[in-house]
Amino acid sequence: MKVTVVGAGGNVGSTVSMAVAQRDFAKEVVMVDIVQEKNGNKIYPSKGRALDQWESSPIHKFDTRLTGTVDYEDTAGSDVCVITAGVPRRPGMSRDDLLETNANIVQSVTEQLIEHSPDTILVIVSNPLDVMAQVAYETSGLDSSRVMGMAGILDTARYRSFLAEELDVSPKDIQALLLGGHGDTMVPLPRFTTIAGMPVTQFIDEDKLEEIVERTKGGGGELVNLMGTSAWYAPGAAAAQMVEAIILDQNRIFPCAAYLNGEYGHEDLFLGVPVKLGEGGIKQIIEVDLNAEEQELMDTSADHVHSVLAEFRELMDK
Repeated sequence: MKVTVVGAGGNVGSTVSMAVAQRDFAKEVVMVDIVQEKNGNKIYPSKGRALDQWESSPIHKFDTRLTGTVDYEDTAGSDVCVITAGVPRRPGMSRDDLLETNANIVQSVTEQLIEHSPDTILVIVSNPLDVMAQVAYETSGLDSSRVMGMAGILDTARYRSFLAEELDVSPKDIQALLLGGHGDTMVPLPRFTTIAGMPVTQFIDEDKLEEIVERTKGGGGELVNLMGTSAWYAPGAAAAQMVEAIILDQNRIFPCAAYLNGEYGHEDLFLGVPVKLGEGGIKQIIEVDLNAEEQELMDTSADHVHSVLAEFRELMDK
């Protein structure tokens, strides 16, 4: 099994690569990035990070080979390709501010990946996530089951980690569901949040739970303000978990950005929903019975994604 990670000279991409290698389910991880220049010299971040990670294999005890490259020919025959390439967020920037620059990057990357791996599965991490998934889908010509965005796993992980910290319980025992776009309009669903199978409302009062929900919505921005750039450990781990589910045909139920064709009352856009993930990509989109308030929040989130998508189409028409 062969996995390609584009943008692997950066923090998110290299974290995806390392997380996949350490799980030891793939034969090879190909790490792709561009040649850069530093102090007048050419540098090859993907090659350097691949070598550094491979040198850790005797310590972490994995056999997955890591190859760093700037040549897309080396990605040929990839089963799964993860796209993390793009400009990261900086303080004061929203995910949507990245639209035009990252759309051009994702489009170019997708074309090159599909040229060499026409039957691959694409996992998109670049922001703004939902629209970048749409760009990759329309560029690739792949079936919608083979293109998805990494968002819900990351967002629910943040939500669960905040709850675990507040309640002093293990994050392993917290299950949660989160829908909608990857951003401030995401829809955490406390009604579906449990701790060891018990409703979260038995452990926390409503006001405090709402604070955690709001913190989750702004979780990415919180880290940008603290570090001056986007997060990478949790996003990288989330993407690697998706790759593992696909490669090993695990049939995991995850919230992912999937192409909707009438589900949840929306169509022709990518939005975070629960899916069954395994061989071939998305095997099933799972529709949860939402109450009126939850559906309204979902509709608001979808409207926001539609507006960003419309902005993208205007930019492309110029």
